[in-house]
Amino acid sequence: MQEHAQSSHHHGGDVLIIGSGAAGLSLALHLAHEQRVMVLSKGPITEGSTLYAQGGVSAVLDQQDSVQAHVRDTLEAGAGLCEEAAVQQTVSHGPESIQWLLDLGVPFTREPTPDGRVQLHLTREGGHSHRRVVHAADATGRAIEMTLVEQVRRHPNIQLFENHIAVDLITTRKLGLSEPRCLGAYVLNLDTQGVEIFQAPAVVLASGGASRVYLYSSNPNGATGDGIAMAWRAGCRVANMEFMQFHPTCLYHPKAKSFLISEAVRGEGGRLLLPDGSPFMHRFHPRAELAPRDVVARAIDHEMKRLGVECVYLDISHQPADFVKGHFPTIYERCLEYGFDLTRDPLPVVPAAHYTCGGVMTDLKARTDLPGLYAVGEVAYTGLHGANRMASNSLLECLVFAREAARDIGARADQAEPAPPIPAWDESRVTDSDEEVVVSHNWDELRRFMWDYVGIVRSDKRLQRALRRIELLQGEIHEYYSNFRVSNDLIELRNLALVAEIIIRSALSRRESRGLHYTIDYPDRDPALEGRPTVMDPAGTG
Repeated sequence: MQEHAQSSHHHGGDVLIIGSGAAGLSLALHLAHEQRVMVLSKGPITEGSTLYAQGGVSAVLDQQDSVQAHVRDTLEAGAGLCEEAAVQQTVSHGPESIQWLLDLGVPFTREPTPDGRVQLHLTREGGHSHRRVVHAADATGRAIEMTLVEQVRRHPNIQLFENHIAVDLITTRKLGLSEPRCLGAYVLNLDTQGVEIFQAPAVVLASGGASRVYLYSSNPNGATGDGIAMAWRAGCRVANMEFMQFHPTCLYHPKAKSFLISEAVRGEGGRLLLPDGSPFMHRFHPRAELAPRDVVARAIDHEMKRLGVECVYLDISHQPADFVKGHFPTIYERCLEYGFDLTRDPLPVVPAAHYTCGGVMTDLKARTDLPGLYAVGEVAYTGLHGANRMASNSLLECLVFAREAARDIGARADQAEPAPPIPAWDESRVTDSDEEVVVSHNWDELRRFMWDYVGIVRSDKRLQRALRRIELLQGEIHEYYSNFRVSNDLIELRNLALVAEIIIRSALSRRESRGLHYTIDYPDRDPALEGRPTVMDPAGTG
């Protein structure tokens, strides 16, 4: 690590939140009435995964539904690896989380009732046995994010630092002190290209997932596993990283990049078709298009490989045009830009890496292994998702665990110990790189072999190939990091490579197929592994 001597800009507060999605911003709002909060965003404050979430937030709001049914559906989707206490805690706080968002002014979609009242419109997505997904048309994440941003910007106790990317956590261990604790973070200011110190008694990782480790992803560019990598380097355990969720239906078009076709399209009757127009999901699961995502993604992958085709098709043109436009206005308009009319045309779709079900291990209060460090949202492994995330549970997890973290941080606010002096970042022995092509080449190579060898269907041979390549890449990246000034691309590449190695080693250690981890060498579930997450420990006891 490149620290010591030399001046550096220093920021202090009560809480440092790394990330500005639903988890980070809702936590900031819960804390700010009593604490001075600093929020870091890698780019513009809105540019995280929350903004792009189309589906919604799951919560039990229908009288025909129940908390028990939501818990049961979540456990079933998690394929025997959910922590039931985490599921119960998350699901039981669903209604109050929705009410909190409503009180903030989130414009959720409503519908009239037969007796003349107006109520929230509930849709249904894969894995759910009831309609329980609250949404704002088909742009729920945008509605939530923009409302949270507006509230956060107005709060005098919240400081926003856009275009700031965390390089590494500052811990007592790295300063040579015996009592383990997180003290803050070294952060690269992308506007000045200088590394600054952010110091706080409580540090929260709300930095999102790691889906950009794959060639095809539905996530924005910033989903590079930074929080997971930083926590690992700081000594925290990481769990279930082999369970990377692939969204079944990303629009297949050269200019669309990572545009998702929401799961709600299937929830409202959309059918998956082969190029000849024939349906196929009924051959893979009794729920057909409403099967859990891992089943749907694997079925599409299977049919594409079997037929040698580049995509399959998603068709909702049998529904009335007004219904389609009313439920999916954003998707309808975006598809028109690419030459597809959702009311008439089947859409070409392919699976894409979408959600990181594993992450930094936390307890039910969002505390990690390192005192003073919390993790909330996609960066965390709470036990909610198990071997497969059920649709629309993730935004709910952000809201529930943000509140739990806020309560614990608030309860400990008076116990904060005086922080030792933190040395400035040292760049005295590094130079500017004249070989940026090395970073871009390694970035491309990493994402391509992860897609080819550690994708939807795996084998021991493919995983061993990937491990050999990642070990070579890690050596190159370490040498590069040691000799050149840090940059945004280098920080992200270093983090992605570490997360890729953890994913590969986790996948190799799970000798069964379960949920999102499917290997042709062990195609069946192993009953002996029921309820046993894959825990990787940087201390070497993984």
